[in-house]
Amino acid sequence: MSIRSKLRSKLIGALVSERTQNAKRSIAETRRKLGGSGHVISAFLELDDPWSYLLVHYLPDLAAAFDIELRYYLTQSCNDEAFRPETELLALYADEDCARVAAELGIPFLDKGAAPPVEHRRALIDSLAAVSDSPEFDSEFLEAITAYWRGDTAGVERRIGAPGGDGRALLAANQQRLVDLGHYNSAMLHYAGEWYWGVDRLPYLVDRLDELGTRRPDRQGAKLASIRQAMQVSLPVRPPGAAADLPALELFYSFRSPYSYLALSRVFGIADAFGLRLEVRPVLPMVMRGMQVPRAKLSYIVFDTAREARRLGVPYGKFADPVGAGVERCLAVYYYAQQERRERDFLLHAGEAIWARGIDVATDEGMRKVTARCGLFWPEVLAAMEDEGWREKVEDNRAAMFDAGCWGVPTLRHGDFTTWGQDRLWLLERHLEELCDSGEGILV
Repeated sequence: MSIRSKLRSKLIGALVSERTQNAKRSIAETRRKLGGSGHVISAFLELDDPWSYLLVHYLPDLAAAFDIELRYYLTQSCNDEAFRPETELLALYADEDCARVAAELGIPFLDKGAAPPVEHRRALIDSLAAVSDSPEFDSEFLEAITAYWRGDTAGVERRIGAPGGDGRALLAANQQRLVDLGHYNSAMLHYAGEWYWGVDRLPYLVDRLDELGTRRPDRQGAKLASIRQAMQVSLPVRPPGAAADLPALELFYSFRSPYSYLALSRVFGIADAFGLRLEVRPVLPMVMRGMQVPRAKLSYIVFDTAREARRLGVPYGKFADPVGAGVERCLAVYYYAQQERRERDFLLHAGEAIWARGIDVATDEGMRKVTARCGLFWPEVLAAMEDEGWREKVEDNRAAMFDAGCWGVPTLRHGDFTTWGQDRLWLLERHLEELCDSGEGILV
């Protein structure tokens, strides 16, 4: 690793540390008090985004439970493929993912139609633009996006009868506001310099507001608390008998993905709890597949993964970016470790080396530290790193991942069920639980 890379790694590690986060929060709160302003939360929401719809469902409760000023901004998706690659796959996956999440959270989703009435999208946005400066905008937007994502064509048509405003101008202005604050995505909440995506990160914001003592008296916020309750994982204490006939669980994994690293031990735990065979299928990272990760996206990923690592109790924060040679060497050694039945050990130790110990796996010194902890024979590791046979396997894995409807990692596939991201392990657990609910009992 070059001196420049080492310094960059140390800087990023310092920036995402809990100590730095607490200092930034303290400074932001001091500035707020000195300026005499309230607790302002900005919600950037997109009509076409089902994740925005799920989030909006909880925002009135957030405003009621806390002494905050909640501002709604109707925005649009970023068209730059660097920010949102594989847009067609993303749209299909978003609908499927939100349908599953909505069912678990008890939120109606496309229950009045098979799809949102996209033919009325522009008119609906124009109708919202006409009331964007009125006190009723929040409730109007909630009703509009609810009708849209329930597939309620008649309800949407009733809302677009009156003359509309300039929807294009409203979207452009709010999109610029989002960019100026340092983000690119919708379904985002911004408070005091920190970003929270969708219902998945809403509990973090609730905790932050509680720490600041902003909860209103006699407001327990049961609806907000139900998000965490729904997303809890409760594994069986022993593998259910019905799981014996289930197919293997596939994990599409990247050594350069911190989200893959954060998911790893929990995926092992789920597979073991259900007695499933786990097949880890590594792929090249996006940047080694010709895609780019813009600075704003990279910045959010780094801060978000640090926050998630603290929640999960996973070692994290001292990085050594393996992109390039480091990734290729890890892929080669992984398939050798698989032959030695040491692949789990290698995945865990390589992940910790890359994301928590700052070990450069692109060097022999770094790789030897990792493989020694796995009990792998160094001369054979050297020979494995000279073998190019992994390339065809990794390409097959990439093709299989795309066939499953996903393009990023970690992706999990079990039979016909596919889900993306370490945030969705609880849905995987629900899926397996339902498959095993055959009268033999899985929760014992």
